[in-house]
Amino acid sequence: MSSVPLAAYLLLALILFCIGLFGALTKRNAVIVLISIELMLNAVNINLVAFAKYSINPGLTGQIFSLFTITVAAAEAAVGLAILIALYRNRQTVNVDEMDMMKR
Repeated sequence: MSSVPLAAYLLLALILFCIGLFGALTKRNAVIVLISIELMLNAVNINLVAFAKYSINPGLTGQIFSLFTITVAAAEAAVGLAILIALYRNRQTVNVDEMDMMKR
């Protein structure tokens, strides 16, 4: 049985993380920034599961940490989208550059 090497998982996670980081730092649309952060969290999940699989004592620790990360990411997405909807109703835009004041 052929197994995928650890370097392949790490390379995939690196590519996903770099794409997410690029999107989070360069895009002006807040929805795209949230999606980019989710992409970065998914890269972390790949690393957690890969290191758990290839560790000295393979177990479920990586999967459990990954489950917690997915839970936090889901909560972050729900709260982030709720905040974006509230901001859009007040300012009629989702551009990050225009959200510089707390109260208008």
